[in-house]
Amino acid sequence: MTVSVRDVAAAASVSVGTVSNVLNHPDKVAPATVERVLSAIEELGFVRNDAARQLRAGRSRSIGLVVLDVRNPFFTEVARGAEERAAAEGLTVLLGNSGANSAREAAYLDLFEEQRVHGLLITPLDEELARLERLRRRGTPVVLVDRQAPPRSFSSVAVDDVAGGFLAAQHLLERGRRRIAFVGGPLGIRQVSDRLEGARRAAAEVAGAAIEVVPTESPTVLEGRTAGEALQARTPAERPDAVFAANDLLAMGLLQALMLRGKLRVPEDMALIGYDDIDFAATAIVPFSSIRQPAALLGQTAVDLLLQEASGRGMKEIRQVVFRPELVERASTQA
Repeated sequence: MTVSVRDVAAAASVSVGTVSNVLNHPDKVAPATVERVLSAIEELGFVRNDAARQLRAGRSRSIGLVVLDVRNPFFTEVARGAEERAAAEGLTVLLGNSGANSAREAAYLDLFEEQRVHGLLITPLDEELARLERLRRRGTPVVLVDRQAPPRSFSSVAVDDVAGGFLAAQHLLERGRRRIAFVGGPLGIRQVSDRLEGARRAAAEVAGAAIEVVPTESPTVLEGRTAGEALQARTPAERPDAVFAANDLLAMGLLQALMLRGKLRVPEDMALIGYDDIDFAATAIVPFSSIRQPAALLGQTAVDLLLQEASGRGMKEIRQVVFRPELVERASTQA
């Protein structure tokens, strides 16, 4: 049976207000009364309901974070950065994984609004932001993470994925590769399409260079392995001489298929570069090059933007922070 504040008040022979003061403002209560109330709390096993208290105050001390795929270590790092920054402000982070599923994303939005979270951080699944706009109008601050918001719409923090795609393809082209396969999907995911756009811009600057798109149903290791098996089954004349994977999970699957299931050598027969620079990139059977994103910094910055908006200071000024990606070269693209 749950013990209430009224039960504590009755056991200590004081008012409910006095119990509340002991819990929140003990300096306003006589020491003898404080001791009596604390003794009653211990005897009855009372546990204060901070969630209810915070909701009565208007907002909880939690931030909702919805990411595309919690299996991807990149998003784990984003969440870690957000959690560290939130903890410094006495806030907690509630993590939701949309799994690139619009219905699941909508369910998390409803849940976090019902919980009256302090604010919402989200990597939205698509370009339709009307639902988020309605959420904000009803009083929940919203910041986009790993997504550049349209101008004057939402505060956001992201990495320039077009520039990242350009860096990846440019690196392969500088190594003399000309037939580049871009492996990734769904192309409806903004980050994937931006990285492809950057790769195409780089190829357009080099005579004889071409980008072939090898779409995947999801950006996972399994999908990378399937794509790699299809590539290594081609004849030498039909194969690309380099692969740009839309993220490092795909690159891991590609590497497994090309080297462990096929007879191709990386980078001699086919160079490979990924995106995100997760820890596994440096420890793979052939450490592979990747485009590094400051994942933890994205999470930290997103919380800063959210706190600014929640305080009212950010309502008149939408801040959209964009970081530059960085090329990390490893054995998979070396000459």
